[in-house]
Amino acid sequence: MLEHHHIQVNSDIYALAQLQEWFQQFQNLLPKPTWMQCNLVLVEVFTNVVSYAHEGLPEETPVDIEITLDKTKFFLELKIWDFGEPFDLQAEIERAAIESQKNKDFESIDDIPTGGRGLMIAKTVADEIRYETSPDGRNCFVMSKNFAKLV
Repeated sequence: MLEHHHIQVNSDIYALAQLQEWFQQFQNLLPKPTWMQCNLVLVEVFTNVVSYAHEGLPEETPVDIEITLDKTKFFLELKIWDFGEPFDLQAEIERAAIESQKNKDFESIDDIPTGGRGLMIAKTVADEIRYETSPDGRNCFVMSKNFAKLV
């Protein structure tokens, strides 16, 4: 059984609270570790959209988030659309991986420079991630994740 869920929020970091409240509805539909991982990716990618992709754009710029949940195949797809400049996802992941290697000797996580950690988290959590540009000028971050059957 396929379920589609959608929310649109402003490109405002304070909309994160609304987004988190919306995401709560999936807590009982997914195994707890999967829900927590997907929630982390949602927060990281949304924060990147607001902070980087929509930098300089009005707060009213919409961010669309869609979740498709297949409860028979135990599969989740998360899509997050933005109006920023397109970028090369693979190149950015490679850059972040190189940076994380450089930063492995830091004593505290607070000492590690920001930038790219969200994509590294998404790459680690997801079965697949991709970034597409659509004809309407929006970009879409897509994460696919298989999960275990709830008992």
